[in-house]
Amino acid sequence: MMLATVILLVGLVAIAQLVPASMLLNFRNRTDSSALVFAQRELDQMLAQPVNPPSNPPSFIDAYGNLCYLGDPTNPNQPVGTNVLTSLNNTPIIDFSGSTPAPAPTTGYGFTYQDPTDPSGVTYDVRWAVITMGNGTTASSKRFILGVRQVGGNGYFQPITLDSVVGK
Repeated sequence: MMLATVILLVGLVAIAQLVPASMLLNFRNRTDSSALVFAQRELDQMLAQPVNPPSNPPSFIDAYGNLCYLGDPTNPNQPVGTNVLTSLNNTPIIDFSGSTPAPAPTTGYGFTYQDPTDPSGVTYDVRWAVITMGNGTTASSKRFILGVRQVGGNGYFQPITLDSVVGK
């Protein structure tokens, strides 16, 4: 009877240790999902803008009140805005410089956002680069590379990068 009780107790202790680990993973997954949803909303706003907007420089005010620049048609085929790096699998990623805190975002090509509906007060660092394709005066298409990462909090969270192209 004593041996069965010890074995049962060891099993219960092992299971009890899984509860905090699963709670931490759940929190991190929720944070990653929130960052991805926010990044997608921001990218959708950029993609909804005309390829050749009337403003000079091309820009718009997003739903959160941030001024967002949309590239430079006089500098075709070059990333404008935040630095872009190439990952190991040859995909573009936004350069967050790996430091904490990272240098301030390029003016008009990044901002920080704190979700007012999130009780934990998570803040996101949002940055992007735009590659304009065209003849040097008029854009024919634009490639947006947008990155979002969590700032602060416990632990390290991988940045999320979205990459999309819009044309005339």
